[in-house]
Amino acid sequence: MSFFEHRNGVLHAEGVALPAIAERFGTPTYVYSRAAIVSAFRGYRDALAGRKALVCYAMKANSNLAVLDLLAREGAGFDIVSGGELARVIAAGGDPGKVVFSGVGKSEAEIEAALKAGILCFNMESVPELERIDAVAKRLGVKAPVSVRVNPDVDAKTHPYISTGLKDNKFGVAYEHTLDLYRDAARRPNIEVVGIDCHIGSQITEVAPYVDAAERVLALVDTLEREGIVLHHIDFGGGLGITYDDETPPATGELIRALVERVEAHGHGGKTLMFEPGRSIVGNAGLLVTKVEFMKRGETRNFAIVDAAMNDLARPAMYEAWHGVQAIAAPAGAGERVDIVGPVCESGDWLARDRELALAPGDLIAVMSAGAYGMSMASNYNTRGRAAEVMVDGDAVHLIRRRETPADLFALESRLPG
Repeated sequence: MSFFEHRNGVLHAEGVALPAIAERFGTPTYVYSRAAIVSAFRGYRDALAGRKALVCYAMKANSNLAVLDLLAREGAGFDIVSGGELARVIAAGGDPGKVVFSGVGKSEAEIEAALKAGILCFNMESVPELERIDAVAKRLGVKAPVSVRVNPDVDAKTHPYISTGLKDNKFGVAYEHTLDLYRDAARRPNIEVVGIDCHIGSQITEVAPYVDAAERVLALVDTLEREGIVLHHIDFGGGLGITYDDETPPATGELIRALVERVEAHGHGGKTLMFEPGRSIVGNAGLLVTKVEFMKRGETRNFAIVDAAMNDLARPAMYEAWHGVQAIAAPAGAGERVDIVGPVCESGDWLARDRELALAPGDLIAVMSAGAYGMSMASNYNTRGRAAEVMVDGDAVHLIRRRETPADLFALESRLPG
């Protein structure tokens, strides 16, 4: 089901025409569909119905409080990678007891805050991290719940910048060292071993890499239990891809069925199964509305210069990522090949290249599939205020983050005295 579609020649988000949003809130503006987010989350939840399971939304994809609030209402847990993200979960009404804390560089302050909040689990990624968690837990007089993030050395067949499960990546514990780390953790009185975790990358469009990683993880679970280290949960991570262009990722249910089959084959069907989806929950639930400022004819290329830029949507500049681009109103006349570029003073400031569009100054365009890693990666480069964000709910539109002003950007700065 599409939650963004043209009606009478005008692109709508659910029941709202995008030009009305641009007129009310200006451009650039991120627009999210509440129904699309809920539908994507329920795809995971429903596929796991009848099992002990928890779906922890990977909030680095989009951490707006309204998005977190919506998912918390749906029963989601959260996968966090910083103390700031924990604070966001709590501010949005999320349950810290459903939070898993991932990431390779957790500080003492972050660990302490997480322990005091009562999170579900730390996903440990190194021996030094175990030692730090243990020391903080001992100082606080508590037991810290931990799992080990295993690096299974499985090729996720995705962009190298978002591949995390190979042995030359910084993430996780090398497969051959995992048992020793579990043995060490299990001996420590201030550590409680509760699970195992694996995450091999992002924008994965095949089931096979997940199954390969699951087999390696489940073999470890078998070995651990033979040694008397019994786990409460198995966390298969996230990373399921979405359709940006012509990708054909598996359906959520297909992925989960394949992994559940392997879990049951190993005799672990009674354990809690956990997943950490991010992009697949919000990626296709959002778009970026931007306005054409100028049309510029070059010697070899033509440019549509828009008011959104690489600071608003970094993925094309960072990964050469492809996003669909649509004219919001039915164009008049024949199209031409253009690059969609922003006003930032970098040659890497582009949103789309070589697209056939009929555009004129003042036209609105939508950069599609921008709900994940759009606003959450935005910056203030060139002292550009970040875009507004709105959530569409049927025929209603809610402003969930106002546009930044220049004064907002330097409010924390000071001039030199005298």
